[in-house]
Parts: sequence; structure tokens; C-alpha cells
Amino acid sequence: MDTIRDVDWPETRWGDWSDPASAGFDAPSLARALAGAEAAGSAALLVVRGGRIVASLGQPARKLPCHSIRKSLLSALIGIAVEEGKIDLSASLESLGIDDHDRLSAIERTATVYDLLTARSGIMHPTGYESARMRRIKPPRHLHAPTTRWTYNNWDFNALGTIYEQCTGETIPEAFARRIAAPLGMEDFSLAADPPDAGHIGFAETAHRAYPFTMTARDLARFGLLWLRQGRWRDRQIVPTPWVRNSVQPVSEAGHEGAYGYMWWVCRQGVMYPNVILPADAYAARGVGGHVVFVVPSLDLVVVHRADTAVQPIREVNSFTLGPILEGIVNAAE
Repeated sequence: MDTIRDVDWPETRWGDWSDPASAGFDAPSLARALAGAEAAGSAALLVVRGGRIVASLGQPARKLPCHSIRKSLLSALIGIAVEEGKIDLSASLESLGIDDHDRLSAIERTATVYDLLTARSGIMHPTGYESARMRRIKPPRHLHAPTTRWTYNNWDFNALGTIYEQCTGETIPEAFARRIAAPLGMEDFSLAADPPDAGHIGFAETAHRAYPFTMTARDLARFGLLWLRQGRWRDRQIVPTPWVRNSVQPVSEAGHEGAYGYMWWVCRQGVMYPNVILPADAYAARGVGGHVVFVVPSLDLVVVHRADTAVQPIREVNSFTLGPILEGIVNAAE
């Protein structure tokens, strides 16, 4: 019989469990969760335990927009840059020369890299790549000083992209390809694709570009496994372990979505999706429409869910639907 060994790693291709029971899952319960995802129109779903695939649904090899999962990808790169001494979390925007089209105030310029990383800068300058929800929750500019309030705000995340590229001399796509995708052996991610799987989008209202990614579920599962294994891939430390641990601490309370860390969503006492209870140690990289890399260390579990947001109208899987799917998978694994 197969056994769970936390030294298992995907090779050129992911390995599979012979059956869910061998991976410690209750097979009927897992089947019900997968049926719920299929009924919801999920584009892809991967369940990984012990470094091998337990279950797969849809098209895990299909490239889809990552949306805000990009922020957790950047968090990994920033952690490496901090370790290398290229980025100082205490550096202010003033010291870094960071500004925007509508000049930042003296108070706004006191915001630090850490404030942006934790979405606590208070800078509500116009920005781009925002969802409708992000625009709704955005307070008026100059209402809150840096550090005093958490707001899920793309100005912070996009300006962090500028800071990363300015401080390291590397573009985000090139750095991700070299520092993350290559050592993890990602099967599909490529900057030689047409169009490339990562790039930039500029906006008239701001100087700071977004850095969108397009990836497959099976490559995102490798990223989730990297975080599950504390930034280590086989015998190589890719992201510093202290950074991985700190990134998924509940720095800011986020209502029914749990808590927020260093551009990662964090479960808060079971709260992460509405009307379900999830493991207290769970955390996730999330994107609008139903994209998630969901990690539960206590269960040695990574779940990647994708929605078809590449079509119009998008085929969203909302949080009220996705939450029970994740809860069902968790319950099947316990």
C-alpha cells in the first residue's frame, strides 16, 4: 500500500496516489466535494497530499489568468530579495523615491515597504487592475495615515512591483522564471510563450504597473507545495523559511475573509470563506472569480481551484460556492 512520505516531490510530471484512501482520504466524501466543484463549473481542481496528486478535475494543464494570486507570487520574490539585502522592509517611500502622477503627500511618503506588503499604507491614489469589489471598499484618499488601517488596495501591491524591480534590477517576470519556476520544475510556465505567461500592464492614472500572470493549476500546485514545505524544494532553500512563516501570520483582520499577512490570505479561527469552518492553520493565495491556492500544513494538503475567467462573461465560482468545496475536501482528509 502507498504511504504518505513528506519527502515526496513532483518530478518532471506530478506523481499520483493509487487511490484516495491510500492518501488518507475518505473516498466517498472526497467524491462529493469533487461533484460539487463539477456542478459549480470549476475549470480545474487539483488535490495534492504528500507531494502527489490525490484527485484531479477539469483541465489542470490549461493556462488561466491568476488575477490576485500574482501578489503571493511577488511575496515570494520579495522574501528572497530581503534575505539578499536588496530590499529593506523599513525603507520609506520617501527614501526610495516612490511617487505617483498625483503627488504623494508628506504623510503618504512616510509609508514603508512593510506597510505596502501588509496593505496598510493608507495611500488611496488612483490605480489599476482593480476588481469592482476593490473599488467599492476603497476609502477616500488622505482619510487614513500609514499603518492605521488595512485596506485591500492595488496601489500598494502595484507600487511594490515598482519597488522590487527598482531595488533588484530584475523584472518580476524574469525573476519569477529564474528564481521560482525553474528550480520548481514548472511544466508549463514560459516567458517564450505567445503571449508570455507574465508581463506588465500600465495605466494612465498611475505610474505603477500591474504584473499579471497566466498559469496552470499544476504549476500553481508546485508553488503551494513550496510554501507548504517552508520554502524548500528538495535539498534547496528557495524562499527563506522565516519569510514563509511570517508571510502567513494574521497581521490584519479581514472580516469574513479571515486575516491578511504578506500578500497571503490567512485563516482566522476557522474563518476564511463565508458560512464554513476551515482549519486554523490554513492559508491561501487568491484571485477574483474563484482562483485559489489553498494550503493546510496540518493535513499536508494543497488544493488548487481555477475558474474560467478567460471567457466573457466569466464563469465565476463565488466564495459561497468555493468555501463548501474546500471544506468538503478538508473534511474528507481529516
